[in-house]
Amino acid sequence: MTELRRLGTSDLNVYPLNLGGNVFGWTADEAESFAVLDAYTAAGGNFVDTADTYTSWIPGHQGGESETVLGKWFAARGNRADVVLATKVGSHPRFKGLAPATVKAAAEASLTRLGTDYIDLYYTHLDDETVPVEEIITALDQLVREGKVRAIAASNISPERLTASLDFSRRAGLASYVALQPHYNLVSRDTYEGALQDIVAEHGLAAVPYFGLAAGFLTGKYRPGATVDSARAGSAAKYLESDRGPKVLAALDRVAEAHGAAPATVALAWLAAQPTVVAPIASARSTRQLPALLAAAELELTAEELAELTTASR
Repeated sequence: MTELRRLGTSDLNVYPLNLGGNVFGWTADEAESFAVLDAYTAAGGNFVDTADTYTSWIPGHQGGESETVLGKWFAARGNRADVVLATKVGSHPRFKGLAPATVKAAAEASLTRLGTDYIDLYYTHLDDETVPVEEIITALDQLVREGKVRAIAASNISPERLTASLDFSRRAGLASYVALQPHYNLVSRDTYEGALQDIVAEHGLAAVPYFGLAAGFLTGKYRPGATVDSARAGSAAKYLESDRGPKVLAALDRVAEAHGAAPATVALAWLAAQPTVVAPIASARSTRQLPALLAAAELELTAEELAELTTASR
């Protein structure tokens, strides 16, 4: 049985692979989404990530489709208490930004779609620098006091605003961020490593990186001359345009072969082994894609293998 990890300073214990819900209601229809969720939880997974804006970028969608699929799954399975559910506020077309009234209204809308009376982990999806951090934290703290949110977290925030938020929470005795969701993977290290990582470490937060597989690039299926049928093919293929991408793929291939593992498994295992990282996020649009992701929770890379991958990704 895979050991759960404590999520920062919260009382939440999570599986070391966070299942991404961005594909639910998009590249995975309701039936396939249910199948992926069933397989993930059957394997011991308990940490699911979504956002109120998923999947507003699809023509004809309004946002909230992923939450709606999850709400139906919880209702069908009766397992809400067994899952650590994370969603986000600030990017839904009808609830843009982080003004206190927007946060309150967006949270109520998410709770309705999810068919639940509480959210385990509530992220600010994109920081809204037009709103003082004091107002954002106070609005989030109110949701915690009302029992609608168990813990709060941030994503896509500057080191300065993150520090200011944490300092205000401490001074005012209000709910404080327990996690950060940064863009971080083997081919995108610059945003997180440095000031943000230092703040997360200093305050005992958990890092829960998104794009853990670089939009699928780190699965190894995107190679020079290869054509891949995927909605994210354009985003993934761009990593071949620099020296870093092919070097990382070559290192992934070597380490994966040594373990009889998939490149995706190795890429996520590298991420999970980085300081402050508790659970990388990865999504599966079908049950066929899930085993390689789940295997990352069990794969322990040697110090030499971690160093090889780190060097290749510089």
